[in-house]
Amino acid sequence: MNKDKYLTVSALTKYIKYKIDTDEHLKTVFLKGEISNYKKHQAGHLYFSIKDETSKINAIMFSRSAKSLNFTPQDGTKVLIVGRVSVYEATGNYQIYVEDMIEDGVGNLYIAYEKLKEKLSKEGLFDEKYKQKIPRIPRKIGIITAPKGAAIKDILSTIKRRFPICETILFPSLVQGDQAAQDIVRNLKIANTYDLDVIILGRGGGSIEDLWPFNEEIVAREIFASRIPIISAVGHEVDFTIADFVADLRAPTPTGAAEMAVPNIIDINNHIKQLYIRLNENINKKINLKKIELEALSNSFVIKNPMLIYENKSQKIDVIKENLTRILIQKLEKNQNKLEIIKKNYILNNPTIIYEEKKQKIKNQKQIINRIITQKIEKTKNEIIHQKEKYILKNPEKLYQNHKINLKNIIEKLELVNPLETLKRGYTITYQENKIKTKIKEINKNKPLLIKMQDGEIITEIKQIKEN
Repeated sequence: MNKDKYLTVSALTKYIKYKIDTDEHLKTVFLKGEISNYKKHQAGHLYFSIKDETSKINAIMFSRSAKSLNFTPQDGTKVLIVGRVSVYEATGNYQIYVEDMIEDGVGNLYIAYEKLKEKLSKEGLFDEKYKQKIPRIPRKIGIITAPKGAAIKDILSTIKRRFPICETILFPSLVQGDQAAQDIVRNLKIANTYDLDVIILGRGGGSIEDLWPFNEEIVAREIFASRIPIISAVGHEVDFTIADFVADLRAPTPTGAAEMAVPNIIDINNHIKQLYIRLNENINKKINLKKIELEALSNSFVIKNPMLIYENKSQKIDVIKENLTRILIQKLEKNQNKLEIIKKNYILNNPTIIYEEKKQKIKNQKQIINRIITQKIEKTKNEIIHQKEKYILKNPEKLYQNHKINLKNIIEKLELVNPLETLKRGYTITYQENKIKTKIKEINKNKPLLIKMQDGEIITEIKQIKEN
């Protein structure tokens, strides 16, 4: 038996791996299915299977690719993946190496919904403090929805039934499809130019794809910017959109929005009747109370005896007048006594006594000051003489040297101001009629000048004078 024609398992596996790895159709594979047997390794790699109704393939997603996922995979998640098919030699199994993975269909929309919801919530667009109150009795309501369909019929029929006197204005809008979000924003802007009390924004039920225009960011921001209160009525009671969170009030259905927007006219009529009854009761109570008061006044002693009021007031005035007179007399007497005391004061009788007292006081102070100054001078003089004698006895040579230095300084200062020293430096002194002349205008040109120099004098005659 020739054994050379038999292959090893490894050789076969490598051959199959080579064939698969070199197949252009398997280098980039787009695959959809459901995750099962999901497991995340501590290194960050993801191991799982992708299956459909009849088949299954093993898959691995390395940590470098798994970091870019924007959702958390789990068993049962429907996904769309991109990867390459190859063979794991250790087991001989073929598997797909995943490079990218996203949730399939509704899952992606839900992720986008949650992300936008979190973003707008952090910005405060859902905060209660920004919610506007819905008027209790509106005069005019704007409705933004599709012009045909169950939603507009339910809203109009409910308003007409509950509050027929309310005016409604329809702003026809797309509520489904790629252009719906822009059309909703446009109609919200138009509605805000009208004199409306409230706006109902909504549509009937549908899938998440059908309701998606009400999850768009541009719609949410336009609702938040509206100056008119908005009631959101999108889908059925279980449906929640971003518009519901931003709106001032969320209704479970379009019919519910109409019920929230307007009161029931029957309830209003009943309320008016109750108010009418309560008003009549209050008026009758007031009338009866005033009748009792009027009867009491009519039977009062004062009304029957009006002069009594005058007499009481007149008596009160007399009492006040007597009190004022008594107080004035007491004040006058008190001030009269003060005046008598002042008149008897010895200062008024001898006004010069104040002057004499002040004069004597100043004289005494002057004597004290003179005595203090004299004592101070004598003390200082004695101290100076004592210090001088003490210094001379101890330092006679130093005293001589100090006087010698002082004398030299005085001589030098005198030489600086000596005019003869000035002549030695080349300057002259001009005399005329025995007076020193320093300016041209002081000189008489008809008389001679005496010019004194270092070693003699010059007598000159003036021929010409030039002034600067």
